[in-house]
Amino acid sequence: MAEIQPVRGWRYNTELSARIDEYVSPLFDVVSEKQREALYRNPLNSIHLSVPRGEDAAGAALERLTEWQKTGVLRQDELPGIYAYYQYFRLPGSPREYCRKGFMCHIRAYDWAENVVLRHENTLPAAVNDRAELLARTQFETSATHGLYRDDNFELERYLDEAIQSPLYETEEDYQGARDVLAVIQDAAVIRRFQQLLAPREVILADGHHRYEGSLAYRQARLAADPAATGREPWNFHLMYLTNAAADDLRILPTHRLLLELPGQLTDEEFLSRLEPYFTVVPKEDAYALPELLAGKQWAFGLYLSGQAYKLRLRPEVHEQLSWDTTEAVKALDLTVLHFFVLEKVLGIIGPDAQRAWPGVAYVRIFPECLSRVDRGEARAAFIVNEVTMDEVERVCHSGAVMPPKSTFFYPKTIGGFLFTSIRDDDYDHVFHSPFNPGL
Repeated sequence: MAEIQPVRGWRYNTELSARIDEYVSPLFDVVSEKQREALYRNPLNSIHLSVPRGEDAAGAALERLTEWQKTGVLRQDELPGIYAYYQYFRLPGSPREYCRKGFMCHIRAYDWAENVVLRHENTLPAAVNDRAELLARTQFETSATHGLYRDDNFELERYLDEAIQSPLYETEEDYQGARDVLAVIQDAAVIRRFQQLLAPREVILADGHHRYEGSLAYRQARLAADPAATGREPWNFHLMYLTNAAADDLRILPTHRLLLELPGQLTDEEFLSRLEPYFTVVPKEDAYALPELLAGKQWAFGLYLSGQAYKLRLRPEVHEQLSWDTTEAVKALDLTVLHFFVLEKVLGIIGPDAQRAWPGVAYVRIFPECLSRVDRGEARAAFIVNEVTMDEVERVCHSGAVMPPKSTFFYPKTIGGFLFTSIRDDDYDHVFHSPFNPGL
């Protein structure tokens, strides 16, 4: 089902690769404005290709890309390969070093209806259009989306472990505290085994829904312009980082909810009173203990309101009131419960679409930041939540539904600048691609 292809990656030249930390960049939505500006000041940083700026941002990216290729800032590898990508990281409060193991390659850009690549969230049309325009102008994949396949036998990891012993380059520590390492596998027999193992599997899109839909939009435009296309053209494919959903090093962190306002100028007392029919509400002395109090408990939340902490637990008998037209897998989620009973029933923001558009909610990953923003008066209340589990993600995706917005934060995020790929029409003409392309 999932067709993958090796790529002849474009990478920074040998001299620049020795200082790769200066040229990598994070995804555009996970850093502060100050951090972003520092990256833009470096004229060779990859952010100029992945998140270009200006009135004609896509045109600026194409101009810069053309210059970088002409002057040798970026060079293309001679042989196609699958690129092993490891991220070493620690979680706060834990001495353990995790290592998320994966690989980057091209995957066919399947429409959602084909049920090969599965999504778990909706997208915003404007953001998709921006990514599609950038792809159309540059025909260059600048940052891999993150996909998940499941292999309980961990067959591919032994090839990845062998390759990572000879890295192409590695960061000292990226913006999120992770150490990133890139290597390449160019053995044709091994690459074919990767293709064989992925072929019968579905892939869950963990991160990068807008970029993936940008590839879909561009592919649809090209197909419309060329009805005689064979399906083997490079623009049918998309750059993806694939990791094993069975691995213990795949971490999902919670994203908490800040209420920037309470509609109708609700007082604290009125808000708490409206929560009572749906939740047991228990005051707690130590707000910083809320995550531990919630851990492992279904439909349990922390509330921080005017300096006072509370533990909330949905009254089990009211769950049947959850009337949204969605699957049982989605209805069972903590965040669905929170969005339905708090945002809709208590605050009157009716339905998922209205909630996505409502400016009164903000999404914050860092727990102490939630408390401090309430204390500073930047928000009226904070809801602290548990993380979504990988099992929940898989159940929702296979049910054909989507989660509430900002349900998952797969950690760490991939970085840009490690690997670029081309989807130009002539890119697969290279003789070394033929063993991997059944259409040639």
